Amino acid sequence: MNPVSWDESGATAVVMTDAEGIVTGWTEAAEKLLGYHADEVLHRSSAVFLEPGDRSARGDDWSGLVTARHRDDGPLLLHVRGVRLHTAEQHESRLLTLAADGPPVMEPILSRAPVAIGVWDTDLRCVWLNETARRLGDVLPHYRLGSRLEAGTPGFDAESIAEAMRRVLDDGTPVLDRECRWASEDESTEQTLSTSLYRLDGADGRPLGVCAMTLDTSRSRARDQLVMLGEASIRIGSTLDVMKTAQELAELAVPRLADYVTVDVSEHVLPDDEPLRRMDATEVSVPVFHRAGAASIHREFPESLWRRGEVVFVPPSSPFTAVLYSGRSHFEPVMDTSPSTWLDLDPDRAEVIHETGMHSLIIVPLQARGDIMGVAVFVRTENSAPFTKDDLNLAEMLVARAALSLDNARQYTRERTAALALQRDLLPRNLSGGGAVDLAWRYLPSDVIGTVGGDWYDVIPLGDGRVALVVGDVTGHGINAAATMGRLRTAVRTLSYQGLPPDEVLAFLDNMVVRLAEEDAGTGDAPLDTTGATCVYAVYDPVTRRCAMAGAGHPPPAIVHPSGEVRFARLPSGPPVGLGLGSYERVEVELTEGSLIALYTDGLVERRGADIDAGLRRLGATLAAPALPLDDLCARVIGTMVDDMPSEDDIALLIARTRTAPP
Repeated sequence: MNPVSWDESGATAVVMTDAEGIVTGWTEAAEKLLGYHADEVLHRSSAVFLEPGDRSARGDDWSGLVTARHRDDGPLLLHVRGVRLHTAEQHESRLLTLAADGPPVMEPILSRAPVAIGVWDTDLRCVWLNETARRLGDVLPHYRLGSRLEAGTPGFDAESIAEAMRRVLDDGTPVLDRECRWASEDESTEQTLSTSLYRLDGADGRPLGVCAMTLDTSRSRARDQLVMLGEASIRIGSTLDVMKTAQELAELAVPRLADYVTVDVSEHVLPDDEPLRRMDATEVSVPVFHRAGAASIHREFPESLWRRGEVVFVPPSSPFTAVLYSGRSHFEPVMDTSPSTWLDLDPDRAEVIHETGMHSLIIVPLQARGDIMGVAVFVRTENSAPFTKDDLNLAEMLVARAALSLDNARQYTRERTAALALQRDLLPRNLSGGGAVDLAWRYLPSDVIGTVGGDWYDVIPLGDGRVALVVGDVTGHGINAAATMGRLRTAVRTLSYQGLPPDEVLAFLDNMVVRLAEEDAGTGDAPLDTTGATCVYAVYDPVTRRCAMAGAGHPPPAIVHPSGEVRFARLPSGPPVGLGLGSYERVEVELTEGSLIALYTDGLVERRGADIDAGLRRLGATLAAPALPLDDLCARVIGTMVDDMPSEDDIALLIARTRTAPP
């Protein structure tokens, strides 16, 4: 956009004033320009025809824009040049020349333009506003004639606007589509305004001021679409849950895009559901989808034949199956409900269409990474406007975002399901403490995305009546962590059967994990997997009632006296196994008959932002009920420590109550 240049070569009005702004000279051209006869302005203040301000005191030679008042026609924007003169009597005077062409010619057109147009002079004083701009005075404080753009207006960022105008004045580069948001004090009204700024230059090339053109885009269709897409990036896919992601898409699109939206997914997206191929087809419909999401402007969902979670049947020749197999959207701005269409094969759906007034339809494939996972259906009923191509484009962009989130959720669900299954297979199903201890245990997978871990527990009866208790936690999450957990559990059992004391078991385990990592890395360029694990290993002898234990970077076991006193074993700090960093030490304690030993992983006592010592104190207080049945005590511990909060990490808990060996 080029700077606007006004021609000063046309008829020019000349006015003379004294130092106080009293008119002392008035030409015929001034009368023609402003409509005042000389008798009406001579010996009176120039405020008669000029907006008040300090324009007459800007130096010896100045040029700028002013708002003049025509005698009959109201405000008039003029280019004025002022020169300071000194008469023979040493009286100071000012000679003002007012341009008679340029903006005045355009004013009748611009004053009624639907776009707000305002002009600020080089001092950032508002000198002209059209009718639309004057109505913005309540929203934008600087849209007021004579006001100067200054900082300090409450709730209004005048400084950034002034800086933008100064840059335009300095280099002449326009500023386009500068967005401003305004809300009323009670937040009942909100406006979004888009402003473009450009410089006004005189014929001599000197800047005269800045013109601002402002458009209210609050109800702009394009803006609404951008806002909706922005919301989609935040609201859709907030969790890695297929059903929730589908519902988020449906709810976002109602009612701004459609009156009724469904999201139906294929069976491979919900692997835990009953396979559709095992369900019976009807004479006219086959089971194709599961309904994962649905939203409507009606609370009762009169448009829907199926609820969320139910199987959706469709005719083989319907547009739903066509979209599923072709991967192309179906766009039907005016639905064809006449006889001899596919609806003849689906009388139930045809009846709902007629009863609810469905008249416009879009079906978009849920497609990501080359896989079609289902369809999203957009319908209008009470909104009488048919869908447009713009609506189709918006629907496709929304669905594309949702499809990626659905695919991520599907992959996560599969990986989590596989990891949990592997975890269940590798953890012991039945534990026995022989004649040494009674047992209870719990395992609680994490509720947090991507955190299926490698926590494990085990009880290993030894040949001499003793029993080994172990709880561990593999570093990392997912299938690899679960697989590593299985290997470590097997290794611990093997080492236990050799009768090694706890510290030597951990030392051998540490060395073995390092060797396995080196073998897995091989001789190629694959990096060494330094996956480690924390662990507590304890051996209880019911004959001596002594318990020997050692730890590898793991939270300490809790020991509960039959009286209810709780203390945590002070184990020497050893590094996690698998790092090859050092040796381990064991401690021995004597346990009274009926004492409890509680081993657990850190997920039980650690919470983000909380001190682990606080978690240990809570655990100690919860365990101070040794007379409870062990299963009830396990349930009490889990219920108290986890409560209703999502578990941030896997939790393994093993509680043993000591017996005395028979004589």
